Amino acid sequence: MTASVPDAVSAPAGATAASRARPRALVTGASAGIGRVFADRLAARGHDLVVVGRDAGRLSALAGELGAKHGASVEVFPADLSRDDEITRLVRRVSAGPPLAVLVNNAGFGATGRLVEAPPEPQAAMLHLHTLAPMRVTQAALPAMVARGAGAVVNVSSVASFIFSAGNVNYCATKAYLTVFSEGLAAELAGTGVQVQALCPGFTHTEFHQRMGFNKRSIRRALWLSAEYVVDRSLASLDRGGPVVCVPGLRYKLLVAAIRLTPRWLLGRAVRLPPDVV
Repeated sequence: MTASVPDAVSAPAGATAASRARPRALVTGASAGIGRVFADRLAARGHDLVVVGRDAGRLSALAGELGAKHGASVEVFPADLSRDDEITRLVRRVSAGPPLAVLVNNAGFGATGRLVEAPPEPQAAMLHLHTLAPMRVTQAALPAMVARGAGAVVNVSSVASFIFSAGNVNYCATKAYLTVFSEGLAAELAGTGVQVQALCPGFTHTEFHQRMGFNKRSIRRALWLSAEYVVDRSLASLDRGGPVVCVPGLRYKLLVAAIRLTPRWLLGRAVRLPPDVV
């Protein structure tokens, strides 16, 4: 990577010179989709990795693949970051070092339905996963980055962070937190050499929508992005010192620009649930 990421991180005693020369990245939600592509791209750029997710088997398979393909050393860290104790366990791991050159807060999920009828547990889990986990892990990673004068934090948000939507109130709200958190944090870190990015993709081909039971055919084919495209745009923006908010794809850039110019009352009319759902 470019100067936005440190050239090397310290390694435990007994590590080889080659391993000491490799920067380290941590990716949450690494077992599939955007997180998996981030892990692959960063390994290809010469990073060793810590991959975090709930499925230990899939993480182990990913570790073997990245080791064979890119020669990366990959630490598997199974964790459910919707739980306070698991967030704390990961925070302790990050604080213990070696320091991170790149942190990608990607773990997330969606749930649809009116809040008045929704089970409370998934809604609370979403708030933990989208807000508390990335905030705490970022806070743990920052001291070493700032001390070294280099590093990058990528918070995977969404185009949904610019709107509000009936039936998705907490998804939009938590993604809005991630975007604004990233913007504020970037302002705090100005001049430190540490970059912060809110990555805000639109519809992306991953397992995300399948797990929600979302009918992908209801969205025009031209609006779908590949996870590879999204990650490549993110990293390219970091490389050139791009803006904090990264919206991949011209269509979505224009959409976000239009949303920002639209009065909130008019957006409210557009995102209401139809009468038969209310």
